[in-house]
Amino acid sequence: MLKIRVDQYQTKALLNGFLYREYRDLTYVERPVSEIQQLNLFIPQAYYQQESINGYTAATAPIFVPNTVGDYLPGPADFPGNDQWPSRSKTIEAALQRGYVVASPGLRGRTQQNESGDYIGKAPAFIVDLKAAIRFLRHNADHLPGNYERIITNGTSAGGATSALAGVSGNHPFFQPLLDELGAAKESDAIYAASCYCPIHNLEHADLAYEWQFNGITTYHNQQMDFKTDPPRAIAVDGELTNEQQKLSKELKQGFRAYFNQLNLHDQQGKELTIDQDGKGSFLKLIQALIMQSAQQVLNEGQTLSAEAGLTVVDQQVVGIDWPQYLAYIGRKKAVPAFDDLTLASAENDLFGTRQIPQQHFTDFGQLNSQVKASQADPALVAAVNPIHYLTETSGQTAHYWRIRHGASDRDTAFSIPLILALFLQDQGKQVDFAYPWGIGHDGDYDLVALFDWIDQICQ
Repeated sequence: MLKIRVDQYQTKALLNGFLYREYRDLTYVERPVSEIQQLNLFIPQAYYQQESINGYTAATAPIFVPNTVGDYLPGPADFPGNDQWPSRSKTIEAALQRGYVVASPGLRGRTQQNESGDYIGKAPAFIVDLKAAIRFLRHNADHLPGNYERIITNGTSAGGATSALAGVSGNHPFFQPLLDELGAAKESDAIYAASCYCPIHNLEHADLAYEWQFNGITTYHNQQMDFKTDPPRAIAVDGELTNEQQKLSKELKQGFRAYFNQLNLHDQQGKELTIDQDGKGSFLKLIQALIMQSAQQVLNEGQTLSAEAGLTVVDQQVVGIDWPQYLAYIGRKKAVPAFDDLTLASAENDLFGTRQIPQQHFTDFGQLNSQVKASQADPALVAAVNPIHYLTETSGQTAHYWRIRHGASDRDTAFSIPLILALFLQDQGKQVDFAYPWGIGHDGDYDLVALFDWIDQICQ
């Protein structure tokens, strides 16, 4: 039932005349619970004519799997020319022309309900669906162009976390009953590589990390999305931390030091990274060095750096950074706590609801300090959607190749969160390409040429 009919395709062309075959609306599980559980597949026409693109053939082309998940909302299957939010249609078009086979799966999200009013997209639905889609692709590998041992996921924000989860939890037994319930193909869901832009993950510790970074900055400048408009629009929300929030910020900051120091992570020279009693130490110095490297790169390219960024530049070399000034320059975005909101108002509270309960707390801190009557999510479930969890045990298969980007102006989660992921992977011998791109906020797919160069490097 999960086999693709070879005659299901239509031949399409991009605006520049590039031809590809398009398979649309392929249901990737036998027992779907939502119409979103469909996949679009795009294959360069050249591979049906024994031609090559960018050195790839029908036997060697990588399988690029981007998702449209954001804010842990439903991420529908995408397609070239799509002008409806959310979409990364330009990414699909560029990947096709680079010679990749592209699969865009629709993934459930936290707001979805069935006809009975039950929530069907709460955690871990998004990653279960991606795993099912990957299994579906492998199930059809025998009659499709492409190398299905070269599957590379890609996503931004919550979609970046989705990509990371796929990369660390290949064939993990936790997900098997959920995949069986949907009727997923009996195939591997392990992947070759993961591309992760600003992944919103490690949610149990994200509040701690946020206050370790932003404690002392008492104003915040956020935005709320109005989803009643098409496309959704951002509404500015500015505020000042209350005295109680400032007190909680200090508690959370101290908690991050205890959390980080027990991780036993190391830099590339093998030196253990730590945070000292003052909240500084070798881990903070590493973050600062990476931010300075990013600034140096744009300086080398002839761009100018804002005098307000707190950088010290001597003879066109970035030699220092005033960290409090830099953090004030990019600004705090979120109040306290940043993720496990004490009134259950965050997207993450919504993510960890149940079939009948819309929102829950997901940390002990949130539950202890809750301002509303609330239940708490099962810690095992919270861990199951945290990529770090799989790097501290051995039950899942981890991709060998990783590309992680988090903008140097990104305020949606702390700089430490994606770096912890990168350091864990490096400590385990994985190849990791990590950077904080200068001047970039919370966004992804802004450097497709560099992303595809990386894919070519690990695949060709």
